Amino acid sequence: MPTMAAAPPSTRLPDLGDTRIAFSQYTDRGLLRAYWLFRIIGIPWLSSVGGSVSKVALALRLPIKGAIKATIFKHFCGGETIEESLATAQKLGDGGLGTILDYSVEGQEDDDTLDHTTEEILASIAMAARRKDIPFSVFKPSGISPTHLLTAVSEGHTLSTEDEREWKLVQARMERICTAAAQAGVPVLVDAEESWMQPAIDAMTTRMMERFNRERAIVYNTVQHYRHDRLVFLKVAFTEAEKGGYHLGVKLVRGAYMEKERALAEKEGRPSPIHADKAAVDRDYDEALRFCAERLDHMAVMVGTHNEQSTLLMAKLMDERGLARNDRRVFFAQLLGMSDNISYNMAAAGYNVAKYVPYGPVREVLPYLIRRAAENTSARGQMGRELKFIVAERARRRSK
Repeated sequence: MPTMAAAPPSTRLPDLGDTRIAFSQYTDRGLLRAYWLFRIIGIPWLSSVGGSVSKVALALRLPIKGAIKATIFKHFCGGETIEESLATAQKLGDGGLGTILDYSVEGQEDDDTLDHTTEEILASIAMAARRKDIPFSVFKPSGISPTHLLTAVSEGHTLSTEDEREWKLVQARMERICTAAAQAGVPVLVDAEESWMQPAIDAMTTRMMERFNRERAIVYNTVQHYRHDRLVFLKVAFTEAEKGGYHLGVKLVRGAYMEKERALAEKEGRPSPIHADKAAVDRDYDEALRFCAERLDHMAVMVGTHNEQSTLLMAKLMDERGLARNDRRVFFAQLLGMSDNISYNMAAAGYNVAKYVPYGPVREVLPYLIRRAAENTSARGQMGRELKFIVAERARRRSK
């Protein structure tokens, strides 16, 4: 019986298990450090205790900043400033990946700090405009607005005079950021927040898309598919964009606040906005990919996922539709220091890939790092997958 010929390279989907490509940027020592880091993060109680101790130690001005910066901070963050992060951007660029500079200071609510965060976002847009290896900018709405105000506006509360004043400042910050992004030609990703803050964010982001997405997607909203209403939201948003004559920009993610959302819904005695199980989340996410892949004439999508199956599904959908793998309307994104098997293998196969590169002062970014550790230890199998690939690559190198 004649053997079937292998598929030509141009149509073969990437091998996301190729650890040689995935970890080509790591020295043996760096790979060993990553191994032990994920071993520690993968122990929930140790990760939790370590985070609490670190926060207390920094608050007491104990000399542990150096240890944090040399370990977890070095692995998951680009640096304390944009300039420090450029070395990471260069390293990612050498591997064919883009960088998304993410100023990751959280939980600040005074006007001076919110204004400072706005200036940092504007600086990251200006840097992206000068460098081809920084294709996007990004910000969290809670970085430019008090969270209580996002909640109050989302829930339709009557605002006090002071809140009205503050809300005008928030909208002005949003407009400055999106205007700067449009003028620089740098797409900006508006990150999602918890469900009780999201309606205000959706409304502001839609207004910005109406203004700046006339020719192509510059402003992107983020859709979290752990919520059971977000697939419908995506479809309605596309219909509204089509009617309004602007391009829809979306970043598709599964979501990061699942346990927090469920706990609050139970405490308040209301239905949870979260899907009942992971299978439902996966189903909606993949359906969203199919929906977007069929409508790229009027939208652009960032596939923000650490899931191999969803990544390959979008790659397959692009290939089936005859789209170039480097079509700028489709990007894939993962966090710095995670899922390198996806990022580097997809980039090597010719797809557009970027890494979220958090940066900021160690003391201020620590809450972000602790939250990321908690999210990822609660994500079933994530640490195990990271370790599996690292162990496989170390074994491959030893066998050479």
